[in-house]
Amino acid sequence: MTAHGRWEVFRGESIEQKDLLFSVKQSSLFQLVSSKLHVFLPSNTTESVPDFRIEGAFIDSSCTIYLGNSNTIVAQVSSKPVLTVSPNVDYAFIIVLVVILDATEDNDDKT
Repeated sequence: MTAHGRWEVFRGESIEQKDLLFSVKQSSLFQLVSSKLHVFLPSNTTESVPDFRIEGAFIDSSCTIYLGNSNTIVAQVSSKPVLTVSPNVDYAFIIVLVVILDATEDNDDKT
């Protein structure tokens, strides 16, 4: 995680910008009941609209990952816990997003 609360995911062991796969940041600093994260791909330099959006409520151990600001669901974690991923979506990408969401919740609990 960067000093500005941004998670950056790189290819392999690299930390060079050319190997950046995507970055994740909280949509706002204060999120009491649920978390909202925005995911940006490297080609999205303006970051005015996220490429993916994660909304989660760890009270009931669930989250939904949307395509951009649309209502198109690409994956969901239910309270069982069960992970459901839409066809043609990279499972590894989704798992990393869920891990980052969980880590942001852990960081919020410590502050």
